Amino acid sequence: MAGHSKWKNIQRRKNAQDAKRGKLFMKLAKEIYVAAKMGGGDPNANASLRLVIEKAKAANMPNENIERAIKKATGNQEQANYEEIRYEGYGPGGVAIMVVCLTENKNRTASNVRVAFSKNGGNLGETGCVSYLFERKGLLVIAREELTIDEDEMLLQAIEAGAEEMETTEDSFEIYTAPEHFEEVKNQLQANGFTFATAEITMIPQTYTTLSGDDLTKMLKLIDMLEDDDDVQEVYHNLDESEIE
Repeated sequence: MAGHSKWKNIQRRKNAQDAKRGKLFMKLAKEIYVAAKMGGGDPNANASLRLVIEKAKAANMPNENIERAIKKATGNQEQANYEEIRYEGYGPGGVAIMVVCLTENKNRTASNVRVAFSKNGGNLGETGCVSYLFERKGLLVIAREELTIDEDEMLLQAIEAGAEEMETTEDSFEIYTAPEHFEEVKNQLQANGFTFATAEITMIPQTYTTLSGDDLTKMLKLIDMLEDDDDVQEVYHNLDESEIE
């Protein structure tokens, strides 16, 4: 992980999602719905719901949309039966890809994901074929312009809060945690006055693949096609996007 910026890699995805705000809100509503249905509608007693609500608020999702998704999941009306499905495979140039979906129609989702891969020079693989290349981590990003204390002091506070590692870039500080310590570290740093550009539990590539030319064009189209699918919640990959404008 050292020497690579996960934040750089996800900035393009964040910008693309911002440009498709309605679709992003729909996907967040689905995620809220599933968390509330599985663990109840009280975020104080449901850590998964609490995290996705924070994620939704960070994306400026209206409160009424959040409340509507919770009420739908916990009400008496007929409920959708969403199932989480993960697909793994390879993109152009051997880029490792994991696709996380929430769907009520597995056949539709499988077909759409398969078409996206095949149209853009990729291929689906067996379960587990690339997951070993990723590690689940908590990620907290602090924009450098938001920092009000010395960098060394911030590093010390992050370590004291339980962070495992921190990377610095020209734009930001990226703090990594074990998933089980994510909330504890986040809450402690928030109590110390820090605000986050992003705060999420994600999958971090252990190695990165660099592409250029036609392979890069196809890979970016593959990512866009997958992320545009209503059933796809997350697309994790190990393409090094740090130099891509």
